[in-house]
Amino acid sequence: MPPAKLRAIIFDIGRVLVRIDVARALDGLAGTASQDPKEIWSALEKDPRWRDWQEGRISPHDWHRHLSRRLGGNPTFEQFREVWNRVLAPEPILDDDLLADLSKRFRLAVLSNTDPLHVAHMEAHHQFLSHFPHRIYSCRLGASKPDPLIYKEALRACGVRAQEALYIDDIPAFVEAAVRLGIGGIVFKSPGQLTAELRFLEVLPATG
Repeated sequence: MPPAKLRAIIFDIGRVLVRIDVARALDGLAGTASQDPKEIWSALEKDPRWRDWQEGRISPHDWHRHLSRRLGGNPTFEQFREVWNRVLAPEPILDDDLLADLSKRFRLAVLSNTDPLHVAHMEAHHQFLSHFPHRIYSCRLGASKPDPLIYKEALRACGVRAQEALYIDDIPAFVEAAVRLGIGGIVFKSPGQLTAELRFLEVLPATG
């Protein structure tokens, strides 16, 4: 991608901007103590109602009741909400100075498959979101990655064409979906790897 054309950078959130700590969350849910947290979370992502939850077609209270029946136990909604949000580790992945620098030169957006409880928690507690004036959440849009609609909404929000945007995600299939629309893509693996790729694209200045 010619750097001169780049006007917007769109970031995934989970495992790119926010650490996901599955064990930290599931440790507080009844009936899960003897099970592997990653296996439980993987099963939840395959739940028949998961997509409805991610795309805003099921309320937080209904999701609470659904998971309480599935996992056992009877936490109050307030207890469940606190436990559910523990999966979002408080420490950011990327350096705030990097995001601040990029925000001065590019239009920044977040694009995330996420739910209403996580959105409310992130908006209240993750200060790095102040660098992102455009925030596209699947639960608000009613569509999730890799549906082209969610990427197009990010482009619309940023006011740019596909060839003027760069998308960063830790899931290769989601990056590939963006690339099929003409958006530049980087598969995130680590902060150091991302910095190196941004320097290669001349988004960041070369060192030395």
